[in-house]
Amino acid sequence: MSVYALAAFLSAPILGSLSDHFGRRPILIISLLGSSIGYLLFGLGNSIWMLFLGRIIEGLTAGEISTLYAYFADITEPNERTKVFGWMGALVGIGTTLGPIIGGLLAELGNSVPIFIGALFTFLNAVYGYTFMLESLPIKKRSVDLSFSHVRPFHQLQQLFKISSVIPLLTAGFAVWLAAGSLQSIFYQFSIDAFQWKAGLVGLSFSLIGILDTVSQLFIMPRLLKKFSEQQITRIGMFSEILAYLFITLSGILLLPILFLFGIICYGFGDSIFTTVFNGQLSNSVSDNQQGLVMGGTQSIQSLSRVIGPLIAGQLYAAAPFLPTVFGFLLMIFAYYHYNKK
Repeated sequence: MSVYALAAFLSAPILGSLSDHFGRRPILIISLLGSSIGYLLFGLGNSIWMLFLGRIIEGLTAGEISTLYAYFADITEPNERTKVFGWMGALVGIGTTLGPIIGGLLAELGNSVPIFIGALFTFLNAVYGYTFMLESLPIKKRSVDLSFSHVRPFHQLQQLFKISSVIPLLTAGFAVWLAAGSLQSIFYQFSIDAFQWKAGLVGLSFSLIGILDTVSQLFIMPRLLKKFSEQQITRIGMFSEILAYLFITLSGILLLPILFLFGIICYGFGDSIFTTVFNGQLSNSVSDNQQGLVMGGTQSIQSLSRVIGPLIAGQLYAAAPFLPTVFGFLLMIFAYYHYNKK
């Protein structure tokens, strides 16, 4: 996971910036083709270097999600973007719910079968995009400058942080993603060590997060958007995540699975609505020819958190299993406070 995340950290801002210059369609197709090759190599891997190579290729071409966000930002009005991003979140939730179930069934035919099926569907997705997908970013709205700096990831991140409107958002966002990276890396082991859960029950708890994501986006988010501002919804999501880390911490101390379940519910709901509204605010804070840079840079920062978070969580978990969620709780308090200051 860390190899993939590190590769995505380096490539995401480059792919995002290139999509501002060349358009979303070619970058999306290249990303899908790269991912299908990465899946294929990972499935064929009979040595450690091939497994790593597959994951590295996947990470280096991991521009699908950020490019799709930029694509939909191009074709929707600013006041409609959060709603559209919510629909995207619902689809992700459905995939998170059904993916492990389908993968488990396919694995009965062989451990590599789910990976090969994933490679096939990703390739077919690229073919569909090449055949039917229209470009969303008109030439007149594209970034005009193209130089060697566009393929330097750290230069692109520097350019991102020159946009003053996104700095407070990304600072709060990094704290949220670092907390999430820490939690997700110990989730499986924590539930086994604390409650002696079997693998199937752990899988069901993961599926619960996906179900909550879908339900939140389809039924709760539309109602929230009618009653509250995007800033207020972001605060609601962050507060729900604060409660999640608190419940999960207490569940590890008191060894009460019911508190862990409450924590999962709060996390699934909070993360779902936070992510959607947060991406909408980021998108609306920049111009059309900066959408790729901002979405790609955001994905890069998220990937960095998935590298750092597990490293910190592993050390904390060795000291006490509940410490990673204490760390997450403190990060969420910081994020909530920093967001309210902006």
